[in-house]
Amino acid sequence: MSSKTKIVVLRMKEIIYTAIFIGLAIFLILLFFFMFRSEKEAPAPTAESVSPAVYAPGVYSASLSLGRQNVNVEVAVSPDRISAVTLVPLSDSVAAMYPLIQPSMDALSAQILESQSLEGLEYPAGSQYTSMALMNAIKTAVAKAALPKEAP
Repeated sequence: MSSKTKIVVLRMKEIIYTAIFIGLAIFLILLFFFMFRSEKEAPAPTAESVSPAVYAPGVYSASLSLGRQNVNVEVAVSPDRISAVTLVPLSDSVAAMYPLIQPSMDALSAQILESQSLEGLEYPAGSQYTSMALMNAIKTAVAKAALPKEAP
């Protein structure tokens, strides 16, 4: 009788192993299906399809608090584009205490002026948090400059 028991146990192990391998095979097939299927990409927006932003011309500022000192982020806009993004005033003491602020602002300013958008910007390596703080101030200043959109 003990030999029958061993045969049943061996058969049960074989069934369990087979079920595991079938499950893994199904999982891999589904994984390959989802990874390698062709996705239809949306066409990139063209200059005609993107509506230009409308701003009230002028210079708008937002305050950024750094410790005990405030630094103003100024955004100069014309009716349809962002003209400049700067830090004012950046004293020597602020520049010494926060050495990443000016390089981060320069990198963000160049990207904003090139793309004319505050979305999809890349933050400089090593200064993501500084860049995020600057972006919050820039977004506040641009929001002040934006004119309300007209309803169709």
